Amino acid sequence: MTQRPPSWALSLYTLAWRMLLPLALLRLWWRGRREPLYRTRLGERLGLYRDAPGRGDDSAALVWVHAVSLGETRAAAPLLDALRQAHPGMRVLLTHMTASGRDAGRGLLRDGDLQLWLPYDLPGALRRFLRRHRPTLGVLMETEIWPNLLAICAEQRVPLLLANARLSPRSAARWARWPRLAAAAFGAITSAAAQTTDDAARLRALGVRDAIVAGNLKFDRPSDARLHALGRAWRAGAARPVVLLASTREQHGVAEETLLLDAMPPALRGRVLVVLVPRHPPRFDGVAHIAQTHGLRLLRRSAGVPQPDTELWLGDSLGEMAAYFAMADAAFVGGSLLPLGGQNLIEACAEGCPVVMGPHIFNFAQAAEQAAAAGALRQVDDAAAVWRALQDWLDQPERREAAQRAALSFSAAHRGAAAAHAAWVARHLPPS
Repeated sequence: MTQRPPSWALSLYTLAWRMLLPLALLRLWWRGRREPLYRTRLGERLGLYRDAPGRGDDSAALVWVHAVSLGETRAAAPLLDALRQAHPGMRVLLTHMTASGRDAGRGLLRDGDLQLWLPYDLPGALRRFLRRHRPTLGVLMETEIWPNLLAICAEQRVPLLLANARLSPRSAARWARWPRLAAAAFGAITSAAAQTTDDAARLRALGVRDAIVAGNLKFDRPSDARLHALGRAWRAGAARPVVLLASTREQHGVAEETLLLDAMPPALRGRVLVVLVPRHPPRFDGVAHIAQTHGLRLLRRSAGVPQPDTELWLGDSLGEMAAYFAMADAAFVGGSLLPLGGQNLIEACAEGCPVVMGPHIFNFAQAAEQAAAAGALRQVDDAAAVWRALQDWLDQPERREAAQRAALSFSAAHRGAAAAHAAWVARHLPPS
């Protein structure tokens, strides 16, 4: 039997949420200055609906998939494709918390599907959400563990699956400090499909009763031929080597872009085209300013393709990451110079782009280890070492081409998670 969290702890948690709710809504409005999507359908954040249809046809399964942001939404794509192939009559309720996730999620919808904001973690809002739409089951992507969400789904008898699940040692240690809360939260999960055996072991230790290993869905994301061709066309137009600084981030006022551009060897200026794609769109303007303070001749993607005198091309577009990787001779993948765990290296390898990452890779620890063993990734300690690794590949074409082949082979060798996940979800669906 699933342990229940101490009632006082859940009550205090809920009280804190209610007190902070006005600030949460104000923050949404503030973020909406740069990303207007945040200001749309605010009632959904509270489980209030004016025109969204209800459950509809009770004979068709309604699979609720929660993909909080962009990365989780992209990972959900191959799972949804596999599920629809096996269950043609299935409908999807797709929820998000971020504008980037919701924007990307539009492309995953089919006739009869729904897309909503997931309500904040408040009991009343979640009950209204579940009673309105009555999903057959819920699939939470990766690591969405919210106390009230889990408790209310159990109350409403909605099975919850944790797909593409990962749990770093650091996160597991934090949960282990509160064993009763951890047992209640993780014990409410019906089943988890973990990316690795280590993830599965950590989930079981915290209370998940049924945890299997199904691989990483991000390997199964289908290649987009249009984006690949676009990237190769950009590459031909650049007429020089291309180095990509991808998914760069900042933390506590320290920007990876500053660290990298400070350490950039002067000999590379003019010799290579540096393509810089920040992870979060609200940072585009700030990153442009960083590049300009370093004296680099800057052009933004929104202003056109690189010119002969362009030293840094700022990728201020959405949905074109695969094209940027297809364009590059080699790439640095961000979130790894700062203790943020690293961003998605798998997408780079799928385009045949070898990768350099910093010391912080806990979000993709096993994938990074496997990519390094295959020869597709180099892990380094700091920004200066990033440039040394990139320059080594640029200066030695045979090594670079071998790394590019290794990246493609590594990506192909680890596909198959979508089929495994689809079969696992199907076990929890009622008979047709």
